[in-house]
Amino acid sequence: MPPPPSQSEKIKEPIFVKSVIPKRRQELLKWNGWGYNDSKFVVNVDEKQNIQVYFTGKRYPIGEVPLTHLAQWAIDMLNIDLTKPPKTSQPLPTESQYPESKIPQSILQQLENLGISHSIDVVDRVVRAHGQTLHDVYTLRNSVFERIPDVVVWPTCHDDVVKLVNLSNENNIVVIPYGGGTAVSGAVECPTNEPRPIISLDTTQMNKILWLDRDNLVACCESGIIGQDLERELGKMGFTTGHEPDSYEFSSLGGWVATRASGMKKNTYGNIEDLVVHVKMVTANGVLEKNCQVPRLSCGPDFNHVILGSEGSLGVITEVVIKIRPLPKCRKYGSIVFPNFETGVKFMREIAKRRLQPASIRLMDNEQFKFGMILKPEEGYFSLVLDGLKKFYLTKIKGFDVDQICVMTLLFEGDESDVKLSEKKLYEIAKQFGAIPAGETNGERGYMLTFVIAYVRDLALEYDVVAESFETSVPWDRAITLDRNVKQVVTNECKRLGITHFIINSRVTQTYDAGCVIYFYLGFNHKGLGDPVVLHNKLETKARDEIIACGGSISHHHGVGKLRRRWYPKTVSNVGLNLYLSVKKELDPKNIFATNNLVQSKL
Repeated sequence: MPPPPSQSEKIKEPIFVKSVIPKRRQELLKWNGWGYNDSKFVVNVDEKQNIQVYFTGKRYPIGEVPLTHLAQWAIDMLNIDLTKPPKTSQPLPTESQYPESKIPQSILQQLENLGISHSIDVVDRVVRAHGQTLHDVYTLRNSVFERIPDVVVWPTCHDDVVKLVNLSNENNIVVIPYGGGTAVSGAVECPTNEPRPIISLDTTQMNKILWLDRDNLVACCESGIIGQDLERELGKMGFTTGHEPDSYEFSSLGGWVATRASGMKKNTYGNIEDLVVHVKMVTANGVLEKNCQVPRLSCGPDFNHVILGSEGSLGVITEVVIKIRPLPKCRKYGSIVFPNFETGVKFMREIAKRRLQPASIRLMDNEQFKFGMILKPEEGYFSLVLDGLKKFYLTKIKGFDVDQICVMTLLFEGDESDVKLSEKKLYEIAKQFGAIPAGETNGERGYMLTFVIAYVRDLALEYDVVAESFETSVPWDRAITLDRNVKQVVTNECKRLGITHFIINSRVTQTYDAGCVIYFYLGFNHKGLGDPVVLHNKLETKARDEIIACGGSISHHHGVGKLRRRWYPKTVSNVGLNLYLSVKKELDPKNIFATNNLVQSKL
């Protein structure tokens, strides 16, 4: 085990973080949807059948202001009748809806003796039976899960996890690690055919910053710490990790490692694999970790990469030493309008070649751009399109086709002089591509929209519309083809399935030397067409097959889980699959981490 830094270099005492996620999550967060209980889209219809949509609460910039254009967009695009009352979802689950816990009383007594908090309450168990897939949320609102955990446990430190894993291994009990609950891969769902008792090991009370080393710019944190909590506490000391996935308000550090996560600012700070210095994982066969904390070592295969992306199938991540950076002195947003998507992608390729990417650079296609504009409260669609543009550009913008326009949002971070120089170079190159700067305000709005867009799905479900996202990484020379083909395949499959009102749009969210990430959003009206989860699975399967045919990956940062495991063997080859299974057998001979992620477990 690597030693912590000397007393003079580190914070004196561990920082106990007040987490955004309490033990009883439903007290603050939705038990059957995304995000905070006090944050949601609401539809109001007056006596004259005038429709008004707004977003509740003050947590986000669009809170408590009329969203003038959203209702008409929903009617036109998705054929929604917003004058009718929304569909009501099921109330909190009750004991009568689910079988009693299978956990033996003797195990509960041992948990009591160990002093580890636990619960067999049905609501606590149901809340941890799912992540945020369409299947998960639709089931919560309309049905019941086939299988839920038998007990929830809340360890508060690494030693608690060691005791829990040993107890489970000795008694042949399944353990499913659970962090922020934001997985969109089915990773935390209980296998329906699992006969053994299942423990949901909730890490969120393991949320301390154990130490921080100012000289070496690293911090040791418990795995359950939530992204925004980590950033808040580091910020008080003048530091940041810079890791900001779309889900960072609710996702955990351990979850980032377990899924090989990526953040919006990876250009400056790196992906999670670039940030991790040391990681500790409790397996059924002992604790896996390196014996020193160094920036890099040449010592055979890097076992950190066995842990990264393991998705709870090999053990429980308990502590992570992560790189930190001083808070940037300057933070500035920006935006650019391109005449079309292809031109925007070519610009991104050029910026990547020159290694000029700012902290974040994202390109919305035309449909997503329009949707983003609709989520703004201003009056008048034309003013929405032109918001932030200098007046002398208006003649140029008129030459753009409104149905082709794409917008790029930018975030620059660093020293003020570096930010100014980066801006100057980037906007000069954009001009060569016929693009027009669209202002700082549009850039900030576009960036912040990321944290609100997930709430749209919950509103859609109330009106017979389902929506989901999926992503891929792809080489530069195949990006445009992949984007076009996937949209066409989804369109064709919708027609075949009788889906007449749907949306399929995309954005490029991350760029690399050798390629980029494309993030798709799919939604459709399923009224009268049968089970929407089955329909969606058919659509996404067609889309994923096309992604792979075009040279894309099965996932860039969402992970594999159960949702994408059918493509895993071909992705890593038979040799790779057998290598993974050999590691699994060595670390977990009894298969107590029977998540069924990546591959189907054999009991």
